[in-house]
Amino acid sequence: MEETKELQVRLSKEFNLDLDDIFQHGVDTFGIRQAEIYENEVWQLIERLSLSYLLFPECRYLPTKSKMYRWIILDAHLIIYRIAENEVQVLRILHSKRSVNKIKASRKMRL
Repeated sequence: MEETKELQVRLSKEFNLDLDDIFQHGVDTFGIRQAEIYENEVWQLIERLSLSYLLFPECRYLPTKSKMYRWIILDAHLIIYRIAENEVQVLRILHSKRSVNKIKASRKMRL
């Protein structure tokens, strides 16, 4: 069995903005403690992506032969990332009820 190569993880500006919005919504809806717990879950997944990027399924709205666009489904959110040659690019974190077009727009993102 081939060993997975460790890749650097880079975050887009949009991901950081999305996460800030999700945190604020969490504070407003569930309170600061629950928002912090959820944000910590997101960061734990992101930190592990350097080695576990192949464990998550291909994003069905962004199919490619190389399966470079993948997503992590976390409760009501989708973390969308792209596997590049030497890095994992975390593009967005979106609510699962968002428009498919917003998910597809991730393909055009540049870091």
